[in-house]
Amino acid sequence: MEKVQKQILHIDVNNAFLSWTALDRLAQGEKVDIREIEAVIGGDETKRSGIVLAKSMKAKTKGVCTGETLYQARLKCPNLQVFKGDYKSYKKHSNDLYNLLLQYTDKIERFSIDECFLDMTHYLGNEELLSKAYEISKRVKKELGFTVNIGVAHNKLLAKMASDFTKPDRVHTLYEEEIPTKMWVLPVSELFMIGKKTLPKLYNLKIKTI
Repeated sequence: MEKVQKQILHIDVNNAFLSWTALDRLAQGEKVDIREIEAVIGGDETKRSGIVLAKSMKAKTKGVCTGETLYQARLKCPNLQVFKGDYKSYKKHSNDLYNLLLQYTDKIERFSIDECFLDMTHYLGNEELLSKAYEISKRVKKELGFTVNIGVAHNKLLAKMASDFTKPDRVHTLYEEEIPTKMWVLPVSELFMIGKKTLPKLYNLKIKTI
């Protein structure tokens, strides 16, 4: 019996916490879309929880990084505006996405609040996986108001790697024949599941790319 080739999508919400906060604020009558300004979602600046949880593209261009302190972020971006997160709201937006994706397959692995894997192997009919990815991307933007990156591949590792390519609002493939040109050339630090302890060992072995 011939083995069926897996058809996998990885969906990753672009700047999830910031995007979802932006949607909530706009729904409440705010005129400024915080996705379009130098903004971050952060914790309490008076405590150790005062770190960057999500950043806008404009903040990113100023060098602001997820995980750094808000103090460090402000040094790079003096006009930075900080907004508090709302986990209850994020859970709702995450569930909205999940319910939309259920219209395509019930084989969904929620990898985190803002990303998941879809096994589309037996749910495509006569359609192509890539066309389904573009359809999902357009529907999420139109119906839910935020954007996603989608990785298209034949296994979860490659789909996850593909979704991390150029952002935001992009669909990327990473099929087996594309691995040498799209994946091997990347820094080894970008390999999915490479941890902080493994990376120095690879560097010591002079392994710098995937």
